[in-house]
Amino acid sequence: MCTDATCNRTTGTRDGLKRLSEFADNDRPASGEISRLTEHLFRHEAGKLVSVLTGIFGIDRLHLAEDVVQEALVRALQTWPYYGIPKNPAAWITQAAKNLALDLIRREKLFRDKQPEIIASVEQWSADSAAGDSPLFDTEIRDGRLRLMFACCHPLLAQEAQTALALKTLCGFGAAEIAKAFLTTEAAIAKRLTRTRQKIRELRIPFEIPSGEEFSVRLDGVLQTLYLLFNEGYKASSGESLVRADLCYEAIRLATLLAEHPVANQPRTQALVALMLLNGARLPARVDPQGNILRLKEQDRSNWNRTMISRGIFHLGQAAAGDQLSEYHLQAGIAACHCTADDYRSTDWPRILALYDQWIELNDSPVVALNRAVALANVNGPNAGIEAVKAIQNRAELGSYYLLYAVLGEFEAQLHNLQVAADHLRKALQLTEVKSERSFLSKRLRELASTEGATSKKPALLRNL
Repeated sequence: MCTDATCNRTTGTRDGLKRLSEFADNDRPASGEISRLTEHLFRHEAGKLVSVLTGIFGIDRLHLAEDVVQEALVRALQTWPYYGIPKNPAAWITQAAKNLALDLIRREKLFRDKQPEIIASVEQWSADSAAGDSPLFDTEIRDGRLRLMFACCHPLLAQEAQTALALKTLCGFGAAEIAKAFLTTEAAIAKRLTRTRQKIRELRIPFEIPSGEEFSVRLDGVLQTLYLLFNEGYKASSGESLVRADLCYEAIRLATLLAEHPVANQPRTQALVALMLLNGARLPARVDPQGNILRLKEQDRSNWNRTMISRGIFHLGQAAAGDQLSEYHLQAGIAACHCTADDYRSTDWPRILALYDQWIELNDSPVVALNRAVALANVNGPNAGIEAVKAIQNRAELGSYYLLYAVLGEFEAQLHNLQVAADHLRKALQLTEVKSERSFLSKRLRELASTEGATSKKPALLRNL
């Protein structure tokens, strides 16, 4: 089943392949263009190749599989500028990876005893992939990638290690990209990945899709990793850009792959896909041309991706099977209320509040409670919102969370308590490092200053903000 996001990604890859073919007739295509298009193609193919090679070499040799695939990309970057782009770039990279794997097998003593068996597996992989439309090969690729996904997201691995490894092995992200996404150094990510691979070897984590009760536990870990991956793309922890759409689309692609598998096709999986699609549909409208954040009420809804919304609603319907109700169901329901409203004023806030009431019964997180306070304020007014914030259990956990003060600032501004609102917004400004969020808060402070200046004859305390 192809969601809009994955269809867009596939279409993008086909467009990239088409452009690569156009360059194939040129003797010397631009090296910069080759680098960009090869990187695009590699990212699309990396997870497939790593999963196949891991199935052949074993999960304890995951690093070896990654190295072979990475080297195949390097060979493409070194070769194509001089000999031109091949007619079938994907097949070229696959063949290069196969040749490198065979060379490695013949060199390493570790594989000597199993060399004939492994070589036969590699040769068969090459033959199946050359067929292009082989159902067996497609099925093996899908299952191999799911096995790799479950190995990366094993509960014995730390959550941050799971996400980093999934980005590296399944999405083709480099250490520098992962470091940028999660606000750390490239060296730290490299060490984290090395330690994680070592732990996989020590724990002898199997390269398999688990069964029975273990499957349910492991599936929760996989879904949580994909959820965190999407959220990091939807609102980056730090840096110049609020949105990392590439992370969102990778998460959607992997979650869709999971939902397509008969064993993993469960209501909570479908609910997560729905949530990602419905939120992902709003990505084009979340920031202005300068990269500044736009609130929901300020977004141009004509820029929302209606096809993604339709697919999200479809998956939400699929998630209704059975009597299971997960947090993903409730969040997807909230997202659906926003996506199906013609404008901000027509948003079904009572329905959203009811969904938050259900959500907080499953998860009494203070962040969920803060979001519920916003919904409550939209139903019963800002005073009700402020009281709801005061009533949040474990509110102290939000002490360093800038959105607590941003929300309180908005509530106070609606009540025309401009100085109190400004104090809250200044506190929020101190607590965020994301450029677009700082720009938004500074703009709101200026707007408050302007409002106070227009309504008071006395020297405004806010004028110097």
